[in-house]
Amino acid sequence: MLWTWRSLTGRFTAVLHLDDAPWKIALGLSLGVFISCTPFYGLHTLLAMGAAFVLRVNKVATVTGAWLNLPWFAPFVYGISLKVGEFILSGGQGLESLRGLGLGDLAALIRPYLSFDHFREGYLASFQLLFVVSKALFVGTTVVGGVAAVVTYFVALGAVRELRVVARLDETPEAKAEG
Repeated sequence: MLWTWRSLTGRFTAVLHLDDAPWKIALGLSLGVFISCTPFYGLHTLLAMGAAFVLRVNKVATVTGAWLNLPWFAPFVYGISLKVGEFILSGGQGLESLRGLGLGDLAALIRPYLSFDHFREGYLASFQLLFVVSKALFVGTTVVGGVAAVVTYFVALGAVRELRVVARLDETPEAKAEG
């Protein structure tokens, strides 16, 4: 996995220089970025390889895109995605009862349900909260991932095309004579 900014930029630069059609590189990279935004953290590489194989896009570009959601970015991506999903599903009202509560306040809310006397009620309340949050997270990551993928596609397509133009200019007889 890529854990440093330097290795990530090196990998991204290598992807832009791959010998494949520019649209396949850009599509693979954007597909990987979409996958990196999904809540299936830990499975991103496998999902990227499978999706690249099925859709016949560049596998290296897809896996690189899937690695863009590094561990120090993930809380922000998933936090924004949760808010977007909450807004879409409920107009901002879905998790209203949890707004502004600190960790201690949330612990106080669930403490009564942790006893054996209230196990069933606690289990049902936890399951219901998990379902609401998971649904909002899934919808939010789909929207955020889709937007990030579209932006990535056009940026990567432009970058690959520009690098190819520069490479062709470097190969001209005039450029070789100067060098």
